Amino acid sequence: MTVYEVTYILRPSLEESDVEQRADAIAGIIKNQGGEVVAVERLGKKRLAYEIKDVREGNYVVMQFKSEAAASKELERQLKLHEDVLRALVVRLDAKMLTHMASLAAATPPQPPPS
Repeated sequence: MTVYEVTYILRPSLEESDVEQRADAIAGIIKNQGGEVVAVERLGKKRLAYEIKDVREGNYVVMQFKSEAAASKELERQLKLHEDVLRALVVRLDAKMLTHMASLAAATPPQPPPS
């Protein structure tokens, strides 16, 4: 199985519970295809860099998952069809990126200098 990350932007008019419901439904697409969802991070409502379909902000969600290539293609297809998804980007995470992300997660935050 390959590790992927998808970032998608949902319509800003959705309530927080609706965003969570859509995120769970999108994660379900991967699970139904035999994949495994590793992490889902809801980043909240943010301003877009440019207007998409007369919308200036959106709800950002980042999901990491493990699956076969066919499942990631199906996810891309479903995201394009979903009316609440403004934009989506699926990327394959290579070994170098995975080790970098693991080292960032294991690193301790810098300590403030003693006063």
